[in-house]
Amino acid sequence: KRFKFPENSVELYAERVNNRGLCAIAQAESLRYKLLGGLAVRRACNGVLRFVMENGAKGCEVIISGKLRAQRAKSMKFKDGYMISSGQPVKEYIDSAVRHVLLRQGVLGIKVKIMLDWDPTGKVGPKTPLPDNVVIHMPKDDVVVHPPKEVEEYVPHVAEEPLPMAISVPV
Repeated sequence: KRFKFPENSVELYAERVNNRGLCAIAQAESLRYKLLGGLAVRRACNGVLRFVMENGAKGCEVIISGKLRAQRAKSMKFKDGYMISSGQPVKEYIDSAVRHVLLRQGVLGIKVKIMLDWDPTGKVGPKTPLPDNVVIHMPKDDVVVHPPKEVEEYVPHVAEEPLPMAISVPV
């Protein structure tokens, strides 16, 4: 109706999230409904943080900003685990979501950032490892290297002319 599409021309397919504990959008919505239900901010955020970390995330950060309990707005950060914040890996490893909650006192902003763990299969997390990841391989078995056998070189025999004798002249 809003976009003036003809009736029955738009089809919508929805797919279930594999692991909602590692989905920032799902966790932001969950936190939103907890706050709308009247749960205390710290309790709701710590619950989300614990749930995310139990589901295998490498790190999580929840930021809530707005009028929390008082007239003066402030922001609260809840962090756990390891979180990167710069470079190309952020685009692959960090899942983030922003939501707004309309409460009686005003609007609260919710930011949820989840750092996924490296997954070689690529199902739960990114396939590419972090660039600073160091892999130490087991040393290979030592192969004994024998020094090459000394072989006499063939030197062609050239008949040398005898050098002229130097004549010593007494001075």
